[in-house]
Amino acid sequence: MPDKIRTFLACESGATAIEYGLLVALIAVAIVGTFAVLGNSLQVLFDNGAASTLDAANAK
Repeated sequence: MPDKIRTFLACESGATAIEYGLLVALIAVAIVGTFAVLGNSLQVLFDNGAASTLDAANAK
């Protein structure tokens, strides 16, 4: 039984998965924060791009 406990404590695969999960969560928070700060300017940028695309398509 003690051998199984030592093997379990030595196994690091679960720790790696948790680290990757934390990295993904941190990246998600950064993306959400960026959109929250730049939300209005991004909306205007995409609206202008869509309007330009539609204007170009209608001019043909």
